[in-house]
Amino acid sequence: MHRIYMVTLFCFILTGCDKTMEISEYKATDSGKWKRDNGIGFSFSEMDTIGSHNMFINIRNDNRYPYNNLFLIAELAAPDGNITIDTLEYEMAKTDGTWLGKGYGSVKENKLWYKENIVFPSSGVYTLTIYQAMRRNGNVEGIEELEGITDVGFEISKSNQ
Repeated sequence: MHRIYMVTLFCFILTGCDKTMEISEYKATDSGKWKRDNGIGFSFSEMDTIGSHNMFINIRNDNRYPYNNLFLIAELAAPDGNITIDTLEYEMAKTDGTWLGKGYGSVKENKLWYKENIVFPSSGVYTLTIYQAMRRNGNVEGIEELEGITDVGFEISKSNQ
C-alpha cells in the first residue's frame, strides 16, 4: 500500500512541473504597501545565451488595491552595464471591478508579460528592478505608498520559438 502512494506522489510531481520555467522568485512588500522609491530587485545568472526566453512580472494584490490598472517601471541591467528601462501598464481589474488574475479569496496573482523571445547575449549577473509608477489624475507626483500590492515577482521561461 505504501508503494502505491509513493508511485502516485512521484507521478503527481512529474506532471506538475513546468519544464519550460527556469526561474521564479517573489519578494513581499512592506505590509502590503509598495513605496514609490522602493524598487524591488532580483538578480539572476547562468542563463542560456543562445536560446530565447519569455520574462514575466508577477504581482499579487489584495482587495485593498484601489485601482483597475498598474503602472510599473522595469530596469533590466545586463552584465556589460547596459540598462533597458521600460514603462509598463497592466490591467488589474475589469470595468465592473472584478479582479483579473488567479487565486481564491482576497489575494489575486497576475502573471504579466514583460519581455517576449528575449535572448540574453552574455553570461554573467543580470538585475531586474521593478518600481511602482502610479499617479492620481492631474497629479505630477507619484503615489508615495501604493496599498494592496502584497508581493512582486518575476519569472523566466524558455520560449517555444
